Amino acid sequence: MSLSAILFDKDGTLIDFDRSWGPAAHIAMRQLAEGDEPKLARLAELMHFDRARERFGPDSPFISGSSDSYGPLWAQALGRADVAALAAEMDAALGAAVRATLTPIGAPLAVADALRTRGLRLGVATNDAEAPAREQVALLGLTDRLEFVAGYDSGFGGKPGPGMILAFAAQLGRAPSTIALVGDSLHDMHAARAAGAVAVAVLSGPARRETLAPHADHVLDDIAGLPDLVDRLRAAG
Repeated sequence: MSLSAILFDKDGTLIDFDRSWGPAAHIAMRQLAEGDEPKLARLAELMHFDRARERFGPDSPFISGSSDSYGPLWAQALGRADVAALAAEMDAALGAAVRATLTPIGAPLAVADALRTRGLRLGVATNDAEAPAREQVALLGLTDRLEFVAGYDSGFGGKPGPGMILAFAAQLGRAPSTIALVGDSLHDMHAARAAGAVAVAVLSGPARRETLAPHADHVLDDIAGLPDLVDRLRAAG
């Protein structure tokens, strides 16, 4: 089936997860722990975060979750009862820190232009908050290439739910079956399935091929393979 639009996940798909979020999360953790070493150590333990390497383990809730989902773990480690307020502080601290560490995967702008030349409409759906997501896609130079940017707090729910995909489809007036969700996690693949969209897995994040392939329609090394995939699907009718 020919595709009319592509909805990108952000972290692990457009942005190098480890190089961007490992150092940024460490900065935010230290900031919110306010110099309390036992709290910082507990926070790193709960988030499966290796402080020496500044890397999250593959089963970390940080990888595919949102501050809504892993916020209670931060609250537990930091001894905070005000989870909602802490989630807002986390989003702000992480968003500020990642400005200095943001690292793209390949050349997202060139890929976006190649897809738009082929007539595809583009958007981003992330379990990050919408405001920092918009700031980060702006840093990648993608703002005027995108028609839709949604986060977990945009009113459509988070992944693995289908809400962001369905909202994108409704905005474009296109059937979800003509839209591909491109992502690096099982949350992305499950969201695509739930929406009736095409599930495209990329291997540029923490998840491995054997984890993603059973749940994907197509598996690519990274987003650089998308223009060729679009061409092949069109040629196949």
